[in-house]
Amino acid sequence: MNRETVLQCQHVSRRFKLINETVEVLKEIDFAIHRGEMASIVGASGSGKTTLLNLLAGLDDPTEGRVLMVDRELRSMSDRERARLRNEHMGFVFQFHHLLPEFSALDNVLMPCRINGRIQKAEREYAEFLLEKVGLKDRIVHRPAELSGGERQRVAIARALIRQPDFVLMDEPTGNLDEETSEQVHGLIIELNKTLDSSFIVVTHNQDWAKEHPVQFKLTKGQLTQLR
Repeated sequence: MNRETVLQCQHVSRRFKLINETVEVLKEIDFAIHRGEMASIVGASGSGKTTLLNLLAGLDDPTEGRVLMVDRELRSMSDRERARLRNEHMGFVFQFHHLLPEFSALDNVLMPCRINGRIQKAEREYAEFLLEKVGLKDRIVHRPAELSGGERQRVAIARALIRQPDFVLMDEPTGNLDEETSEQVHGLIIELNKTLDSSFIVVTHNQDWAKEHPVQFKLTKGQLTQLR
């Protein structure tokens, strides 16, 4: 079994200074995600999930401790270096799909590649493969306004995978979908994890979802506990 670590927190704490007090949002977080793992992080509103995601993505720095993405410490890198590392090694699926309305599903998926310059034939073919994989083979030329909410989120998932990232962070990826569509997207995420070489870290409040993931963490008042 490949136990290569793709994302890691070492003794991570995050405090915010307010006018008259200091609030500790995360306390001594330690965990590692290995290649190919499917992990969930559950927690109630206010438990620190958003703060943790921002640290994992290199959008914020811990007050103490280290966050390592593919063995590189994020705090020691410039903003430009972090952006390049994210583009090459990380995918992100937001609660809202954030698709560009004037572009087709295919062009939205290819957007992370466009950042690097001209899109290659192999990248376009892989984008078409991913859209087929998420069940949108016949919708690749449609713009977001012509797609359902579930279809838009599937495009967002394909976009997160286009650079063949080491891991994908998902922030309540079905929070704005109805129950039936939510279950369909969750099944898709599990299938993609089994067939691709990327790790998936899903931040969710859905306890039933979390129980289906082989690796499970719970965030409670800033403290992270591994349940399995």
